[in-house]
Amino acid sequence: MFDAVQKRMVSHALVIMLVAFIAGLGLLSSLIGGIELIPGQIIALSLPGEPGAWARAHVGGITNAMLVMIIALIMPGMGITGALASRIGWMFIGTAWGFTVFYWAALFAPNRALTFGANKFGEANLAAMIGLLPALVFVVVSLAAVIMLIRVALGGKKA
Repeated sequence: MFDAVQKRMVSHALVIMLVAFIAGLGLLSSLIGGIELIPGQIIALSLPGEPGAWARAHVGGITNAMLVMIIALIMPGMGITGALASRIGWMFIGTAWGFTVFYWAALFAPNRALTFGANKFGEANLAAMIGLLPALVFVVVSLAAVIMLIRVALGGKKA
């Protein structure tokens, strides 16, 4: 049986996966230049971003969703319950959403939302800031969460 923390984690992961599947439709459309509702007839559709950015939003979102689900499944087996499970759960949920925002914002950022200023890919804009800030925050959060899991796994200590 799933506990409340696991249900919350899996629920968020499934929504993130749905968003990633929508990015898959964006990837298809960006590759063929539109959508094909009738076989052989492509309705032109211009989407922001290039196919590589859509691929990153698609695959990255699926990967992050699976990560959250895997962590939800392994925590009870590691003896991680209660407040610690809730804390770690929220850390991974935040990470998955933070990176989802990053991938989608990068579609609208000439610099791929990799820096707050211009870089070799292009100029910065508001989308770059919206994408990069949560990604940077949750890089740190995710590292902390993984270290917490490592401590429990190696030492049996509560993180």
